[in-house]
Amino acid sequence: MRRDVQVTAADTARLAGVGRAAVSNWRRRHDDFPQPVGGTATSPAFSLEEIQQWLRSHTESKEFPADEWLWQDLRAVADDDELAGLLADLGAFLVYTHRQAGDWAKLAAGDDATVARGLPRRVRKVIETFPESLITDRVPLIRSIAGLAAERGAQETFEFLRERYFEVHSRRVYLTPPEIVALSLDLAGSNADTVFDPSCGTGDYLIGALERRPEVKTMGQEVDQTTARLTAVRLALRSGNADIRTGDSLRADAFSGESADVVVSNPPFNDRAWGYEELTADPRWEYGLPPRMESELAWVQHALAHLKADGVAVLLMPPAVGNRKSGRRIRGQLLRRGALRAVVALPAGSVPNIAVALTLWILRRPAEARTPSHVLMVDTSGRADDYAEVAVAAWREFNDGRELDEPGVSRSVPLIDLLDDEVDLTPARYLSTASEDLSPERVTGARNRLVDLLRVLAELVPATATEPQDLPLVPLSELLRRGMLTLHQQSQVRPGEEQEASADSLFLTAGDVIAGRPASGKTPEHMVHREIITRPGDVAVPQIVRAPVARVLTQGGAVLGAQLSLLRPDPALLDPDFLAGFLCSSSNLRQYSSMSTSIRVDVRRAEVPLLPIEEQRAYGEAFRRLAAFESSLRQAAALGEDLIRLTADGLTHGSVRPSIENHVKGTP
Repeated sequence: MRRDVQVTAADTARLAGVGRAAVSNWRRRHDDFPQPVGGTATSPAFSLEEIQQWLRSHTESKEFPADEWLWQDLRAVADDDELAGLLADLGAFLVYTHRQAGDWAKLAAGDDATVARGLPRRVRKVIETFPESLITDRVPLIRSIAGLAAERGAQETFEFLRERYFEVHSRRVYLTPPEIVALSLDLAGSNADTVFDPSCGTGDYLIGALERRPEVKTMGQEVDQTTARLTAVRLALRSGNADIRTGDSLRADAFSGESADVVVSNPPFNDRAWGYEELTADPRWEYGLPPRMESELAWVQHALAHLKADGVAVLLMPPAVGNRKSGRRIRGQLLRRGALRAVVALPAGSVPNIAVALTLWILRRPAEARTPSHVLMVDTSGRADDYAEVAVAAWREFNDGRELDEPGVSRSVPLIDLLDDEVDLTPARYLSTASEDLSPERVTGARNRLVDLLRVLAELVPATATEPQDLPLVPLSELLRRGMLTLHQQSQVRPGEEQEASADSLFLTAGDVIAGRPASGKTPEHMVHREIITRPGDVAVPQIVRAPVARVLTQGGAVLGAQLSLLRPDPALLDPDFLAGFLCSSSNLRQYSSMSTSIRVDVRRAEVPLLPIEEQRAYGEAFRRLAAFESSLRQAAALGEDLIRLTADGLTHGSVRPSIENHVKGTP
């Protein structure tokens, strides 16, 4: 039974493939535009059926976004309570089409009755939970989703529907920022055969592990049944070696007795009902019974209990876990027995919507009863732009047996210094400021570098004309249709078709593009994607970001990584810098999908002006100068911060003194 659900103006714009301003214009100019049936005066809601009929009758020649129409069709056949289950069931069907594409093609050639009879048994061979009732009256819907998957891929199709669901039910899950996921996996190491996340949520850590090493076995547990089912489908579309289970990891450990090489997680914070009363005698509390108010220390010991000998766990923790009085006994035991190896303080804001700057705890299950002599403390709170690189470099040096003492950043702290009455694990407390780092020559050099850079900055600001210009915008899909560029994205291959990647190849990752650095990803032993080799002049666009990013590649020869769109413009028709500049402009934000902490970029929907190539090149030159200006401005800010710190520390240590010449005459 199809329901007539309500849609907003934003939903209508998505259905039509236009901006919200166009919907407002339609309402003003067309007397027959559907009247609101709900909402408010400032945020009206319309009948989906009426909107779809109006769009069909007024835009006959327009090709509508198939994914948006499919999403609204799903809303129309399932209420909010049923929708998540329907998505999980359809996801199971997509797993089947992904793994058995030929079998589905044969079945789909029959009529709807044939599909309804034969599909449940086929899908259950892949995922046992597929319900027979789904097929009864929804074969047309299944054919629609199969058609979209044939065009965009099963994985991307499910990701779109899942993200749309969580946009509406954003309170159901908290997303870990991709930068934190990448940093945690970098700290954990790249040689794991098994990765476990005991509070896996939407599976971001496990998917990140698969992107780095497709053959890795992934395990996850999630307390929310709906989220767990959707995450199981996400993983199944990427791997045949994933195991996602439902339940409360602390109260009902679904992986009891199983261990992993790596545990990575963003566990719940400040949980006062984690099961203290019923778990007092649990064997996982090897380092002490966690206090009632210290649920985080329960998760720490749960992670250690699931580590193999010498396995590594990286957990995202609130800073208070490192200094609360109630947890000092357990912290002391973790240190004495060599389980806690490092604490990394992150910059404020690196995890959105959290009021405090969080920390990463790096733990290891000791293979032998030997107390280590030092623990690594890293404070990246002042390194918002490169905190991940700083943390990884310090951990690798520490792991190699080197003693670190970089003032204000990292230090190998003797264990005895930590085991006092407080057992305070706040990194900043233990970092040093070395006076030998404050020589007059270094202070003067930093000042001179900043002065020189400031002189250059003014010359980098591009000149612009003041006359406004009407830019005829068209969607990127139109430029693709005209052959002005090509779009490349990684698509998974069937088992047995994996490619051997060149041992000396580098992968261009989404992190590389966001940071504006050359390709740095490591080559996996076997690829599950067909190789797409980058060329100079290509435009790389990350698919999930906090703010739109598009980079013109100056180097080629790297393999395109996951979560990236690669645009290859014809230089005679389309200037790459012109294209990149418009793709990451704020005006295109409305074309992309909003997520709870980031946006998903579908470059096909981005709008770009149709201009003569010479005019494009003028725009491209302006965008290049802006990029150079931005880079130099960031460098100047970093140099300025360094100069402030050096000068202040130099003045207080006595290595430099105020210049008498700078004193105003008559002042003391």
